[in-house]
Amino acid sequence: MSAAAMLVALALEGAMGWPDRLHARIGHPMVWIGALIAGLERRWNRPELTDRARLIRGGATVAVTLSAAILPALALATIIPGGWLGVLVTGLFAAPLVAGRSLHDHVAAVARPLAAGDREGARSAVAMIVGRDPRHLDRAGVARAALESLAENASDGVVAPVFWGVLLGLPGIAGYKAINTLDSMIGHRNDRYRHFGRVAARLDDLVNLIPARLTGLLVCATSERPRAAWRVMLRDARAHRSPNAGWPEAAMAGALGIRLSGPRAYGDGMSLEPWLNDGAPDPDARALARGLTLYVRAMTALALALAGLALLA
Repeated sequence: MSAAAMLVALALEGAMGWPDRLHARIGHPMVWIGALIAGLERRWNRPELTDRARLIRGGATVAVTLSAAILPALALATIIPGGWLGVLVTGLFAAPLVAGRSLHDHVAAVARPLAAGDREGARSAVAMIVGRDPRHLDRAGVARAALESLAENASDGVVAPVFWGVLLGLPGIAGYKAINTLDSMIGHRNDRYRHFGRVAARLDDLVNLIPARLTGLLVCATSERPRAAWRVMLRDARAHRSPNAGWPEAAMAGALGIRLSGPRAYGDGMSLEPWLNDGAPDPDARALARGLTLYVRAMTALALALAGLALLA
């Protein structure tokens, strides 16, 4: 029944997202988790501590955060009724933990001003979804950053939570989202987080291992250039700095016939990343629009796969 519940979650999130009025009133589950992580980090990640102490306290932060996410989900799972009513209720609770519509909306908010020639508007919009410094981005850089975010977060924000929800129900999807939020907040490779966030970063790499590759396969399967997408994914995915993000990003680059990744500027300096699909042209506003269309097709294929699993179950 978990596949059916995740299909309900996808449908509900796609239809409604997380309403602004609800967000203003109670926030969002991931905001609650983020606040817990931020509080623990301020208390436990003090600069005078040794690297070993920071590593241990970072591991404790992971344990506390996972407990705070998984235990309420387990409690809910024990009182949710069986049958189709249980599927609907589980899907309702899981919907805020899937980001299919919100991801599309955030990337579309970059695509619109970029297509209109409003580079500053596009820079402002892309700054909401990537960590790099938007002041250094030309139009191709904006399109590239948005497409990379679309590809990576198709895995982190949709496929991975659905995958763990299918396997482990509400505790699985809640636990995954806690791990992913931990990684996004403390799993950085700088002096502040290199030791404190190491457990979170390694755990995030592990739980995304299969979903990232599934996302790449979905992109390849729904592409108008499936052979090119497959070839570039297999050739270039491992060149990415992340053991997982390279799979959907390389598949997207091959599917659209453009290059992604490459050097980029962050607040603390330049990161000299290799190109994915090097030699292909840079993306533009039309490539970003095509990427959004491909994303919709890939997520539709995911929904159809869930429906098939639900019927088999």
